[in-house]
Order: sequence, then structure tokens, then C-alpha cells
Amino acid sequence: MTTTTYPQAGQTVELAPSYTIPIVLVLAAIPLLLVQVWVSLAIALFGLFLLFQTATIRLRFTESALDVYRSDRLIRRFPYQEWQNWRIFWPSVPILFYFKEVNSIHFLPIVFDPKMLQACLEQRCPKI
Repeated sequence: MTTTTYPQAGQTVELAPSYTIPIVLVLAAIPLLLVQVWVSLAIALFGLFLLFQTATIRLRFTESALDVYRSDRLIRRFPYQEWQNWRIFWPSVPILFYFKEVNSIHFLPIVFDPKMLQACLEQRCPKI
């Protein structure tokens, strides 16, 4: 059994990338070529898109917000005080992260370390 260590309070945590979902999609597209070419190409393209996103996008949990970076450039900040709810779909095989802010809803494929994501969320945005 593995345990996840919680980050220190006030510490900025950058989630490590996880290439699991993009690689599974690209590999699943290969045998689909024999059955349905267009579906296979669509799945392979989506997998390659997620592979690119995994390589370039980073999530950083700061003391006050979830920051989204592309390379080293901040592209979006989500302050925790505006969060109403969050959820990781299918925790045993995490593939989708959902969170709701006051004015919007967000869905993100899990292309980062799901255990550290859960630990950071539980520490910084505990569910009510």
C-alpha cells in the first residue's frame, strides 16, 4: 500500500505530469485501425493532443490559488475562495478532474499525478 504525503502548509506544489491517459489512447487507436479507421484516427489525434498538453501544461497549488502554467507562463489562476466543489471521477482509475467555481465549471483530463492532486485538493480545498 502506498501513502501520499501532504505538502507543507504554504508550500507551492507543482504536480508531476502523468502520460498514462495519452499513451493508453494512442495505443488503443492502433488495433482500432482494423475495425474503424476514422474512429481510430480521432482517438489517436486526441491522444496526441493530450500528450502535447501533458508535456506543456503544469498545475501549481499555491497558498491561495490553483495556477495553470504553459511552460513557465501563467495562463490562468483559480483562487480557492471561489471554489464551490471539486471531484475526481473514477478514483480507482482517475481520468477526469472536475471543479466548480462561483461563475464557471471546469473539467480537466488527469494528465498529472492523481494522488498528489487529491492530496493537494484535500488540504487546500477540503470538501464541506
